[in-house]
Amino acid sequence: MAFWKEFKAFAMKGSVVDLAVGVIIGAAFGKIITALVEDVIMPLVGIVTGKGEMFADKFIILKPAKDGQVYKSLDEAKKAGANVFAYGHFIQTVVDFLIIAFFIFVAINFLNRLKEKEEAKKIAENTATEKLLVEIRDILKHEQPKI
Repeated sequence: MAFWKEFKAFAMKGSVVDLAVGVIIGAAFGKIITALVEDVIMPLVGIVTGKGEMFADKFIILKPAKDGQVYKSLDEAKKAGANVFAYGHFIQTVVDFLIIAFFIFVAINFLNRLKEKEEAKKIAENTATEKLLVEIRDILKHEQPKI
């Protein structure tokens, strides 16, 4: 029973709960960015780079399954057993990562600025308190005790 009490105390700590919430939000955010990249950005890139095909389907045949065979899609080439270099999917994944990394950087930068403002405010409050304490000390120094 003691094990479960310890585990419950650990799991209910603020930092663990915050981490769990962060992971869940991060996973959902990752899905949103993946959808943005796959369904909005890369189709436009595919149109710009030629033939209107999905950019993730861009590939180079390294070794065909049969000599001289031409493949119309990446799936067709993979099913036939051809050795392919699927650069489109790799580039799409890199773009996905860069967008997520950029938004995480922006969010952390924003949170750090808020934290700095709070710390500066606390320092200013402490400084005002310290000034008051110095004044009280100085007043007490100048008053000579009457004996």
